[in-house]
Amino acid sequence: MDLFSGTFARGSTAPEVSAAGWLAAMLDVEAALAVAQAGLGLMPPEAAAAIEDACAPERYDVGKLAELAGPAGNPVIPLVAALREQVPPEHRKHVHRGATSQDVNDTAAMLVARRALAPLIADLDAIRDACAALADAHRRTVMAGRTVGQQAVPVTFGLKAAGWLTALGRDRAALVGLRLPVQYGGAAGTLSALGGRGHEVIPRLAAELDLEEPVLPWHTDRTPVAELACALGMTCGTLAKIATDVKLLAQTEVAEAAEPAAPGRGASSAMPHKRNPVGAMSALACAQRVPGLVASVLDGMAQEHERAAGPWQAEWETLGDLLRLTGSAASWMREVLEGLRVDPERMRANLELTGGLPMAEHVVAALGGGPDARRTVDAACAAAVERGVPLREALIEENVALTPEEIDAALDPAGYLGSAEVFIDRALAAHHHDATGA
Repeated sequence: MDLFSGTFARGSTAPEVSAAGWLAAMLDVEAALAVAQAGLGLMPPEAAAAIEDACAPERYDVGKLAELAGPAGNPVIPLVAALREQVPPEHRKHVHRGATSQDVNDTAAMLVARRALAPLIADLDAIRDACAALADAHRRTVMAGRTVGQQAVPVTFGLKAAGWLTALGRDRAALVGLRLPVQYGGAAGTLSALGGRGHEVIPRLAAELDLEEPVLPWHTDRTPVAELACALGMTCGTLAKIATDVKLLAQTEVAEAAEPAAPGRGASSAMPHKRNPVGAMSALACAQRVPGLVASVLDGMAQEHERAAGPWQAEWETLGDLLRLTGSAASWMREVLEGLRVDPERMRANLELTGGLPMAEHVVAALGGGPDARRTVDAACAAAVERGVPLREALIEENVALTPEEIDAALDPAGYLGSAEVFIDRALAAHHHDATGA
């Protein structure tokens, strides 16, 4: 743990991408490879058992392996050497049989990703449940829609939460749908060290590790890693959008929503009165770093021939950082949304700040639409702003072809919400289907 891990390594995803998590995954790959080969008669069962027994993480010094990985070029080389020392001499020739370092590293990366995605997806599910609850509870909570930083027409907070919900649903589907394949190709993708039987090992290895079976080794086809990076990038982007909305709604001058309170949470070292939106802030700090990491993975897809020098190695920490930062952002936003406090009265008060101007579009429609109606309402809006009077007063002075009662109806935000409730219902139905399959 370092000084900043409380912000950037929050939640249950981070441990899976730690040095210990990577070591465990690499050893699991070596053990599974031995079991798969023994099942095909390519090594004695007792050799596989000895290798499997030696693949206990507590037997290895992560710090020492890290020190040796530098001059070796990757951590698998010193790990295999250390593993052989843990295996009885008569079985050492079977360790890492037919494999190259990249086979173990890439398969471990897919295993780390699968393990790290489980708590990340669990947090996303909890966030989606929180969004669904907010959407349903606030389906008629009217607030100002805001476009380009200005009040637009009325919306509901329930519709805003439904938008968060559906975006996260697409991101979750992308993560769940990822293919995370094993890697086993040997020196240059032919598995020549195993004669003509190397291809038989791949499905057994995949089954042992509960990973996908690839069509063929993918040493310099980095599509699996790129797809994972892009899915994480999209997820973090959506979490950042939600965090941005929460941050803006929590501004003192807006005060339409607030993060959950706790002693010391969001405090300032200088100002006793402050209650900073620390959850949204921290999620945004995580998300700010993610696009560059995704770009690094995509840039690294241009790999030479059958083994890359540089681009592949650049993925190692990058992929771990992507998983850790996205998992941390999800953990932060879970806490925020499960405890979000919404102020409907403040939302309504802010909507009324401009004296009915956000309802101008509805007034145009009430007048029958068209250029003449638009010019009339434009003039009334300009007069209301210039003189600082409510739009209702300016409309009456413009002698619009509406009775006072019709003007009041046109200026009622609750009467101009269009299909908002239908959209909320559709979002909730889609979420229910995702959660239950029904």
